[in-house]
Amino acid sequence: MLREILGALLLTLVVGTVGWFRLQAAPPPDGTLRRVHIPILMYHYISVPPDDADKFRLDLSVTPDNFRAQMKWLKELGYSTITPDDLVAALTEGHKLPNRRVLLTFDDGYEDAYINALPVLKEFGFTGTFFIVTRFVDENRNGYLTWKQVKEMIHDGMSIQNHSRRHYDMRGRTRDWLLYEIVGPLQTIEAQTGVRPRYFCYPSGQYDLETIRTL
Repeated sequence: MLREILGALLLTLVVGTVGWFRLQAAPPPDGTLRRVHIPILMYHYISVPPDDADKFRLDLSVTPDNFRAQMKWLKELGYSTITPDDLVAALTEGHKLPNRRVLLTFDDGYEDAYINALPVLKEFGFTGTFFIVTRFVDENRNGYLTWKQVKEMIHDGMSIQNHSRRHYDMRGRTRDWLLYEIVGPLQTIEAQTGVRPRYFCYPSGQYDLETIRTL
């Protein structure tokens, strides 16, 4: 158990600042500890905020025109997108990454990821990693992705990952509660899409040791 926790903590220290975590993390198979430097661009809304938007909606928003300009800039500079799988393979197995690489992540599963972000990513040949809150999708909540859209995004080469069932703070919870919020959504995504997610994004970046043990 201590070996598993230390292996999990290692990956948290290396890549935890972007808020995602590999399920079933383990020490590198070949015993070599590696460090790689990856620009990680984290997005939420790719849309124009409404007139009555609060400061949180404003801070989490990138307009479609701005987003396209950013992707165009990356393409012109010769950047290639990678996935969390690529990053973990580089850390644990020494897989070579492109010289100019970037990881694009999108949190919460807003519908504008499908409407505004996906066409731009496809235009420039980029891959995005989308962390979805499964309860919001299950309820067909206004402004969030549907399962049909999620499946289309996977078909177009995007990565769909786990951002919990309800987007609650992970800290100070029981193991049963964490299993409900972590394993349940993993099973839901797999059942709906046929693809098993391998990564978990902490809601608001909040977690504790029990969260790591459960993961």
